[in-house]
Amino acid sequence: MVKTNVQLPYFDGLLAEFGKGNEQAITAFGRHVHWGYWDNPNAADGTVADFAAAAESLCRRVCDAGGVDAGSRILDCGCGFGGTIASLNDRFSHKQLVGLNIDDRQLARAREQVQPSNGNQIYFILADACEMPFEDNSFDVVLAVECIFHFPSRERFFQEARRVLASGGRLAICDFVPLPVHLFFSRLADIFIKSAVASTYGPFNSNFTLSKYRSLAATTQFSLRHSEDITANTLPTYPVVRRLQRQMGDMATERVTAMAELINRLGLSRYLILSFEVVRYFCFR
Repeated sequence: MVKTNVQLPYFDGLLAEFGKGNEQAITAFGRHVHWGYWDNPNAADGTVADFAAAAESLCRRVCDAGGVDAGSRILDCGCGFGGTIASLNDRFSHKQLVGLNIDDRQLARAREQVQPSNGNQIYFILADACEMPFEDNSFDVVLAVECIFHFPSRERFFQEARRVLASGGRLAICDFVPLPVHLFFSRLADIFIKSAVASTYGPFNSNFTLSKYRSLAATTQFSLRHSEDITANTLPTYPVVRRLQRQMGDMATERVTAMAELINRLGLSRYLILSFEVVRYFCFR
């Protein structure tokens, strides 16, 4: 059953700005609602258009890590306004593309903005990523682009992803991951900023290390096949997002974003792309 008491203050603000016709907010977040990726961070020019292009680049990098080119049935969990589905729809043909989200307002925009082309099929489903309404072995690839830290349980999500993936299927995510040596400081920072983050970006958990991901993969019949640290490539995101938040009058969210920027620039947290593959078991006679 889909929960009805979802707290999404960040999206409340974005949707309000969209309703006002804020072109900068629409350009920055009307398709993707996540950080950007720059091959050369020094070349970032600080414009909203540059940030939007970088957000598309991050989406494509996660999708490529998941091997979407080899799969025909792709599920994007926490699909937001449908940006990842739109990107896949632009790039590939004859695929079944499913976006899942717990907020029907985001899905309403996704359905309005994203129309199938290139022989693709597109569906947007209202559901919880930890309680997926799909049959076993329904997908070849499962994606979660910069959203897993909002899920009630990474463990439950991995279990569900494993269940709905076919043999040899892949799971690709991106997440803010603390280094083990800095985990204590990350938890200490949580004491001071967690309530502030929850009141702006919504519930989150940012204390899941890479070793925990390896252990979780092993217990849910996945193997980690790709790990990429793109922290430096995402740092130009912060000045753009903070400026937009300030222009929208959202000073509380800007302060939280500034704290997140400091944590990442100090190396207390790393931005990782992780890709996992369903473990294949063979029976020999």
